[in-house]
Amino acid sequence: MTTQKFRWQGVVSKYAYPETWRSVWQVLNTVIPFFGGWYLMVRSLEVGYWLTLLLAVPTAGFMVRCFIIFHDCCHGSFFRSMKANDRLGLVIGVLVLTPFYQWRHSHAVHHATAGDLDRRGIGDVYTMTVEEYLAAPWYKKIGYRIMRSPIILFTVGSFIVFTVTHRFWEKGAGKRERSSVIWTNIAIAAVVGWLILEVGWAAFLLVEVPILLIACGAGVWLFYVQHNFDPTYWERHAEWEFFNAGMDGSSFYKLPKVLQWFTGNIGFHHIHHLSPKIPNYKLEECHNDNPEFQIEPLTFQHSLKSLFFRLWDEKQKMLVGWSALKKYKRQTVKVEA
Repeated sequence: MTTQKFRWQGVVSKYAYPETWRSVWQVLNTVIPFFGGWYLMVRSLEVGYWLTLLLAVPTAGFMVRCFIIFHDCCHGSFFRSMKANDRLGLVIGVLVLTPFYQWRHSHAVHHATAGDLDRRGIGDVYTMTVEEYLAAPWYKKIGYRIMRSPIILFTVGSFIVFTVTHRFWEKGAGKRERSSVIWTNIAIAAVVGWLILEVGWAAFLLVEVPILLIACGAGVWLFYVQHNFDPTYWERHAEWEFFNAGMDGSSFYKLPKVLQWFTGNIGFHHIHHLSPKIPNYKLEECHNDNPEFQIEPLTFQHSLKSLFFRLWDEKQKMLVGWSALKKYKRQTVKVEA
């Protein structure tokens, strides 16, 4: 855990500016291949669905990369012009089925509250404490267990989030956020309608569904694992600190170079949380240049432990699985006795 701070604001500020040519090149090497992959999948239906499913993997990878660009636009870090960020974000939001202004708002809340136990529930994968779970009514426990099940969270759950949940605005959403949802839905309907007219219902679903299942599952996994790992950081608001939440509560997820490219360097998540104004293509540079940021990496093998984390134990300050409930109950009984 981080115990010593330094003047990190000045360090990260050196990288917190976009380079237009690099941003434009990233759009070209991401969006065009995504469209190309989609087209090839349609054509592959004439050969065999096995080939279509094989092509769905890289195409979904480009969709994840599209979301990283969308994500940077939400932070205003992809172009120097806020208008350029907004316009590109609105367009790519249609490709990734996410309303730009609504997601930008909820994600900003996530950055301001990550690791804060008293400000959970907006823009994050909701985590209950052990005490909260034990005190919850039976129906809430069932719902939480279903939601936190990896079989649901990274398959049907993630698919529903992008295809259904994003079609509605959040409670208390402002006028711009509501308009973003409405116009994104209209644009998605127009694009889907055009594609169906061009290739037919069956071909559209045979191509789009596997792309979404893979891309949505991978995207939610990335978002989940980079805050749900061992050890991580959660504190009550009075003790919560932004720097510690970034360095200790956000992982350095070390991925193979190919996956690092498709995920737009988002594995350097600790740096991203310290400065979301750093464009994705400079996160690795910031990490490599500054030993202070070179924390212990979360390897893919070690990250699989995150599949078994369900609750936060405030007493031990660690994520635990369902098995910890039995131990906690036994300890409670002894204390009461």
